[in-house]
Amino acid sequence: MIDKELISEKQYERAIIISASRKGEMRNIIEEHINELEFLAKTAGAEILEKFSQELAKFNIATMIGKGKAEEIHEFIKENSITLAIFDDDLTPIQIRNLEKIFEIKVLDRSMLILDIFAKHAQSNEAKTQVELAQLQYLMPRLTRMWTHLSKQFGGIGTKGPGETQIETDRRIIKHRIQILKEKLEDISKTREVQRKNRSNFPRFALVGYTNAGKSTLMNVLSQAGVYVEDKLFATLDTTVRQFVLPSGVEALLSDTVGFIRKLPTHLVASFRSTLAETAESDIILHIVDVSNPFFRDHIKVVEDTLNYLKIVDIPIILVLNKIDLMQEYFGLSSIESEFKDSIFISAKRHINIQGLLQKIQDIYNKQSKEYILTIPYNKMEMLSLLYKCAEIISKKDGDFGTEFKVRIQYDDYEFFQNKFGNFINNKLGNE
Repeated sequence: MIDKELISEKQYERAIIISASRKGEMRNIIEEHINELEFLAKTAGAEILEKFSQELAKFNIATMIGKGKAEEIHEFIKENSITLAIFDDDLTPIQIRNLEKIFEIKVLDRSMLILDIFAKHAQSNEAKTQVELAQLQYLMPRLTRMWTHLSKQFGGIGTKGPGETQIETDRRIIKHRIQILKEKLEDISKTREVQRKNRSNFPRFALVGYTNAGKSTLMNVLSQAGVYVEDKLFATLDTTVRQFVLPSGVEALLSDTVGFIRKLPTHLVASFRSTLAETAESDIILHIVDVSNPFFRDHIKVVEDTLNYLKIVDIPIILVLNKIDLMQEYFGLSSIESEFKDSIFISAKRHINIQGLLQKIQDIYNKQSKEYILTIPYNKMEMLSLLYKCAEIISKKDGDFGTEFKVRIQYDDYEFFQNKFGNFINNKLGNE
C-alpha cells in the first residue's frame, strides 16, 4: 500500500494546491482543473487555504515549478501552518523528495490524492482489492530513491552472496502481492460473470458519466433503489444493479458504477475492469452529463476516451444531459439542444422529463428488438412470468393446444426461449 504517512489524517488538514502549466494554455481551462482538484481535496478531507499556479516554458525536472515560485510557496507554508501541498499533475519520486525538502511538509500529486479517496470510499471486498492493486502498481515504479536512508542488508555468515538492497526486497514483496490481488480479482470477475449470465434474459442498461454527474440520483429515480447519494466526488465505487420497468412493461436491469474523471490513474481504470464489465455487457449505455457545468463538453470527451480505452465501442449510447434545473439561463438550452440533437435533457433531482428519458430508452431498445410469434402450450404456462418480464406482449390468442403470443423481444432473449423450449415455440418472425 502507499505509505500511510502520505495519506493519513487528511481530515481538517490545512492544504494548498499547486498547478504548473505550459505557456499558451487557456487560463479558464487551467482554473477549471484547479477548481476540480480543490473539490477532490475537500472530498479527501483537506481545507484549502490557497491556490498557486505558474506558467512555464519547460517544467523543472527537479521540482516541476521554478525555484522562485517554490521559495514563495515555502514562505506561505511557514506563515500559515500548512501541512499538505497537492500538485495537479503527477510528480516523479525525485520531484516529491525535493519538494518535501523545500516545503518541509507532505507533498501529494493528483493520482495519489485520487487513490487516497478511492481507498477511503471502498466498502466491498472487491473495491478494496481493486484500490490496493492500483496503489501498489502506482507505487512500484516509484520505489527508486524512497529508501535512501538504508544501505544494503547485512551479508556474511548465514547468507549467500552480498545480500540485496532494500528496494529489491520491497519490489519482490510488492510484485508477489500484486499477483495475489490479480488472482483474487480474476476469481471475483468469474463470479460476476456467472451472476450476469443468470440475469441474461433481462434487458440491461448501464449508467456511465463524469464523477458527480448525477448517476446515482437518476438510478434512485428510475428504480427506487435507495443508492447512496452525496455531493462528493467518487461517493460510490461499487457497482449497483437494480430493476426498473420500461414504458412497455418490460422489466430491465440498470447498473451504476464509479464515475470517471480527467487524469484518472491508468492503473485505477485497469483495476476496475471487473466492476466495469457490467457496462461492457450492457445492451444500451446511458451517458449522464452535468450540463450545468461550463466544461461539460470536456467531461463528455473524458468519458468517451475512457470507454474507448476499455474497448467499449459497439454499444448504443444515449447522451443524457442532466441538472438542467441548475442552469441559470434556461434559454441557453436551445443552442445546446441543436448541438446535441439526439440527446435528452433532464433533471434527475427535480424529476424533470424523466418520462421523456424512459420513452427514449424504450425507442432505442425497440430498434434493437423485433417482433416474434411464440406459441406456448397450456402445460408450459410456467414460462409466462419470464416472458412477461423480458418481452413486450403485443397481442395474444388462445388456440387448441396453447396460447399464441406476438411479442417484441431482443433476439438473444428469443434464442433463450427457443433453446429452452424449442419444441413448443412457433418459429415465426413477425417482421423480417
